[in-house]
Amino acid sequence: MPRADYLFTSESVSEGHPDKVCDQISDSIVDMLIGREPEARIAVETAATTNKVVLMGEVKISSENAVSDEEMVERARETIREIGYMQKGFHFKTCNIESFVHEQSADIAQGVDAADNKDEGAGDQGIMFGFATDETPELMPAPILYSHRILHDLAKARHSGEAPSLGPDSKSQLTIEYRDGKPARVHTIVLSTQHLDGNMTPDDVRDVVSPYILKSLPEGWVDDNTIWHVNPTGRFVIGGPDGDAGLTGRKIIVDTYGGAAPHGGGAFSGKDPTKVDRSAAYAARYLAKNVVAAGMASKCTIQLSYAIGVAEPLSIYVDTHGTGEVGDEAIEKSIRGAVSLTPRGIRTHLGLNKPIYRRTAAYGHFGRAPEADGGFSWEKTDLVDALKSGV
Repeated sequence: MPRADYLFTSESVSEGHPDKVCDQISDSIVDMLIGREPEARIAVETAATTNKVVLMGEVKISSENAVSDEEMVERARETIREIGYMQKGFHFKTCNIESFVHEQSADIAQGVDAADNKDEGAGDQGIMFGFATDETPELMPAPILYSHRILHDLAKARHSGEAPSLGPDSKSQLTIEYRDGKPARVHTIVLSTQHLDGNMTPDDVRDVVSPYILKSLPEGWVDDNTIWHVNPTGRFVIGGPDGDAGLTGRKIIVDTYGGAAPHGGGAFSGKDPTKVDRSAAYAARYLAKNVVAAGMASKCTIQLSYAIGVAEPLSIYVDTHGTGEVGDEAIEKSIRGAVSLTPRGIRTHLGLNKPIYRRTAAYGHFGRAPEADGGFSWEKTDLVDALKSGV
């Protein structure tokens, strides 16, 4: 039987974290290319360190829509400016940025492109997981959802000028106490944030951030017994890539479910949606969320698997963790009849060939509200009726 009473911890990192800087630069370039040519193929990685950013990877785009290295460099610079880096060791104006992005391998392209007698194949082999749980209104695990929310609210306060002493780089971590299998209170709060005033003490920082943290969490979850660790190292002035090197794709657990569910291992950022690492992970979340929203289970994990150059998924696996109102096999059958899970079927159903990716690259790809322009379309619950009718 599953445990009823336990502690579970998840962490998040802010838009100014070195790895998240890189994720956002990579996805800003994805948006730029897809904005010019919706079917562009993109795999762009970013690395960053003190006053240095390197772009690398490969793209496939028609010559009339091609993007120059100079344009990519400028887009990277603009992303750094928007995040807010203007410190001596990492400044959007003076940072040295180089691009080594080149044309996509013909060997990869031939496996992915649609032929006369077959659908477009998956961009790579791999396994992707989706997850949903009814423990929050967003159908997300509470520890990761609220870890994101804390940092997002602090970033809004920083950008608005309400909290001018805070820098872009920060991390949060929440340990949640579960009772009878449901989140009940915050056991421990960990918050480390860059501060621009070198004279600030951890107590000073706590005075600034506490109101935002408390507002970000459900009422009553923080009590007199909640443990706080705010800037436990004592000083955090040097932040971002100046303090620690960054790389695209190193925060995949932060990007997904905070460790509450399996992860197939593939990163999202920097990839166009022919890459099933991204699009099929979005589809798996979409399916799991709709299963829970339909009342078919209170918790659901879905695994999809693919082979490069093969359109249909090799397998669909559903686990409702003993909470299912119908059998897991029946849900699997319903999924197959409700939506196409080929790479093109996913992109068409969720409308993924749009410049909607930079916004996903900080504060989580899941648990966000669907947006009017198609952003976070995988968070819709519009498949409920189709799933119900299929069982």
